[in-house]
Amino acid sequence: MISLGIDSGTQSTKTIALDLESGKILATASHSYSLIEGLPPGHLEQEPQHWLDAVDITVRAVLEKLGKKKDAVKAIGVSGQQHGFVPLDKKNKVIRPAKLWCDTSTTEQCAQFNEEFGGQDEIIKLAGNAILPGYTAPKILWLKQNEPRNYKALATVLLPHDYINFHLTGERGMEYGDASGTGLLDVREKKWCEPLVEFIDPDLLQALPPLASSRRALWPPPREPA
Repeated sequence: MISLGIDSGTQSTKTIALDLESGKILATASHSYSLIEGLPPGHLEQEPQHWLDAVDITVRAVLEKLGKKKDAVKAIGVSGQQHGFVPLDKKNKVIRPAKLWCDTSTTEQCAQFNEEFGGQDEIIKLAGNAILPGYTAPKILWLKQNEPRNYKALATVLLPHDYINFHLTGERGMEYGDASGTGLLDVREKKWCEPLVEFIDPDLLQALPPLASSRRALWPPPREPA
């Protein structure tokens, strides 16, 4: 049996084919992309479509290298850069470029969380985690405060890893590890921390995806790239 492994990073996407019995890597492929240029200091963004294109390109390349062995592919595992904010509208279209883990434009929004909840120590008591500029929570608040028209269109919040899974399966979801990096997860209870979510918007909870363990197969078999 062969498994494909897809790693979507900040600079490139890598795909491998792994023989699960021997542990041998049978084929590899990678495709690089860049950040959006010309943004103000602290703003670091990418076009999510570039990740999807890279996934399709590298998966096709690996399957081609496998030849007849491609019929033995029975699973796909996906990993990706954390914390990035991929906002989708009701039609599941990306609303704007993704603000990445390394984006530090949300310092003001982090300060607002701290003021509301009594500082980072109190937020850690509440949810088991802090609110930091690279996390997703202040990015969502930034969108609400700086791009209200885009925020009004927000129907689904995904991370880069989740968006690739959505591309492959048509299903939305988030595993607990990635969710902890949003700043909105109650890491002890393994559920969304409603006080933090509602500070951004009482209606935001419905835009957050279902949660589950990364050890479970959460989604249907992937569609082949068109």
